[in-house]
Amino acid sequence: MLVESSSVATDADLCFEQPLNERVRTFLRLEHLIARLRHHQIDDSVLGRRATMAVLLDILNVLSRHDIRAELSKELGQRYVGLERLTDHDDVDSEALQRILDELDTLGRQMQQIPPQFASYQLRDNELLNSLNNRNAIPGGSCSFDLPAYQHWLSQPARRTHEDIEHWCRRIAPFEQAIATLLRLLRESATPHPATADNGVHIHNTDNATQMIRILLDDASVYPEISAGRHRATIRFMEYHDAQLHVRQTQSTIEFRMACCRF
Repeated sequence: MLVESSSVATDADLCFEQPLNERVRTFLRLEHLIARLRHHQIDDSVLGRRATMAVLLDILNVLSRHDIRAELSKELGQRYVGLERLTDHDDVDSEALQRILDELDTLGRQMQQIPPQFASYQLRDNELLNSLNNRNAIPGGSCSFDLPAYQHWLSQPARRTHEDIEHWCRRIAPFEQAIATLLRLLRESATPHPATADNGVHIHNTDNATQMIRILLDDASVYPEISAGRHRATIRFMEYHDAQLHVRQTQSTIEFRMACCRF
């Protein structure tokens, strides 16, 4: 996964991330989708509203297919217990630690207030969302002749459509905040260290508890393909080699930074 936010990849121009378990993989997908949602929400044009609705449906479908609420609650609780053990350490900034603990506690309480399976009910019970979701997998399935009710809704004043979208998104904000906090803690858990890929390949022995690998690059001419298991990760740096954008493994020596993140 290429991290597109400059706030995440401050040490290099490009940051690629590889999750090593399903929980982190789902969190990263939702982070990506919610970032797209927030980007399109400020666009009041018809095409902007269409883009907003498309990504909103993707988010609700992810939330309806996975018990993200329980996963987040469990992870927040584990992080709280783990960090609480540090309160008696003399070398820990007690005020900063307490702020993080308070944040985790607040987020955990918010998760508990969200009804289970709310996304499934929202997709099922709202007629517009239901009809859109049923046509979402069809290329061009939301054209005006397919869904005249959707065209009618899109033609409403921006204030009206904005209020509807805010209403449908109201339960997404706690997920957004919880995922942002957990991924921030995960990313900050390891300091990137210099590494070298001879002939474009680097093999790294990973710790069993590693949850995410981050590759930070200053060279935009290559990108990493990461294959990781319980004990070893292989990073191959690839490059385009013709006008058809066929890729091959670079034969150059690549200097990069790598972080193996875990709680």
